[in-house]
Amino acid sequence: MRLDTYAGQHSSTSDSAVSAFSQAVFAVAAHRPALEDLKATLLADPDFASAHALKGLGCVLLGKSENFTSAGVCLTDVRRCADAGHVTTPSEQALMAALTHAVEGRFAKAAEGLEAHALVHPGELLPLKIANALRFMNGELGHMRRATAAALAAVGPDTPGYGFILGMNAFSLEEAGAMGEAERAGRRAVELEPADAWAVHAVSHVFEMRGRVAAGTRWLNETRGGWSACNNFAYHLAWHLALYELEAGRFDEVLHLYDTEVRPTGSDDFRDMANAVSLLWRLEQLDVDVGGRWEALATIAGRRRTDTSYVFASLHYLLALLARGDLAAADELVAGLGESAAYATDTSVTQHRVARDIGLPLAELLLRAHRTKGHMSWLSTDMVRIAGDLPRIGGSHAQRDLFLRTLIDVAAQAGDRVGFAAVTRMRAELKALDRFAVAAERRAGQARVRSSAVNRLAAAG
Repeated sequence: MRLDTYAGQHSSTSDSAVSAFSQAVFAVAAHRPALEDLKATLLADPDFASAHALKGLGCVLLGKSENFTSAGVCLTDVRRCADAGHVTTPSEQALMAALTHAVEGRFAKAAEGLEAHALVHPGELLPLKIANALRFMNGELGHMRRATAAALAAVGPDTPGYGFILGMNAFSLEEAGAMGEAERAGRRAVELEPADAWAVHAVSHVFEMRGRVAAGTRWLNETRGGWSACNNFAYHLAWHLALYELEAGRFDEVLHLYDTEVRPTGSDDFRDMANAVSLLWRLEQLDVDVGGRWEALATIAGRRRTDTSYVFASLHYLLALLARGDLAAADELVAGLGESAAYATDTSVTQHRVARDIGLPLAELLLRAHRTKGHMSWLSTDMVRIAGDLPRIGGSHAQRDLFLRTLIDVAAQAGDRVGFAAVTRMRAELKALDRFAVAAERRAGQARVRSSAVNRLAAAG
């Protein structure tokens, strides 16, 4: 048995393979490209089971239907290794079991097994990182916090990967509202491990939710040397930088960041799409002209309209389609969410339940609001329930704020005072007073004036 740098146990006898895999684990933890390291691992040892499993889990985390097919191929490779006697260590068995669940859409079961393994084998970084990513996609923030806290309690700063574990914990603290703890943990994580982009990200979230624009801008520029080496996660950190510029009212700079750092390529990765869609949508909510930038996004969204593998992604695709006015494609997307919701009787497949409970109701609301241009009756209790359930779609508070903002706008347009007040209160519990909140109050006031005028005209008639 060989140990990698981060306490993973491997049945391989190739030191070169284990060394390359250690680099792959580091890359995953640092949100850097890992594929070449995995290729080097498998070149040195084609039966390196953990490398096949990590490739498969990476495919699942891409959140697209075709990637689940690729993950299934990786699972076949892992099982071949098992049949040949190359899956013998607890690490390899835990990764194989997790991939088996993940390929079938059972993200929670996959994460649960990896977290259980990490408890028994403290200091092993990869299972904890993958579990953390799966919980993030599932919106299971409490699990993220408990698992990372338990891992920290079992190891010390001298443990390889400790900074990465601390960075994961920092983000979970921020999402739980423990902003001071999160900032301290995130800053310490970056001190220990400058490559920890997730810790940089955690501190950025603190600044975003607290409205600390200047501090956030300074933080991201000071740490740019570390996160610029990331994979497409660098686009997401640039998105955070753009949010600070948005709040500062520097809209030309926001559009420059969009073109050069947030959306520098035509990627259809759902994370890149979410960054782009949410930034343009926020700009338009503030009456900023975004030119023809929706066109490319809506084209990709149209291609992905029937892929409901990940509800969070589907909801962003829907916004792109609505922004371009492609209601036929939007109808297909909503119908696809309905088909996914119909399978929710299998409670172990998380995304079917998310589609039924939150994705489909929210998508139907957004589509209806677009069609009626806000002239719609609404039940405030339904709107408030949707807002309260939003964490279940996954992502972060900052990412889901896009949908809270949109619900507030829908309520204002519909003259739903109760829904507007309730969702605005929810948002205020998470987010400092900002430019959007002021604008939303103004729009709500204008809507009430229009509604009163219409009622007076109706009465006079």
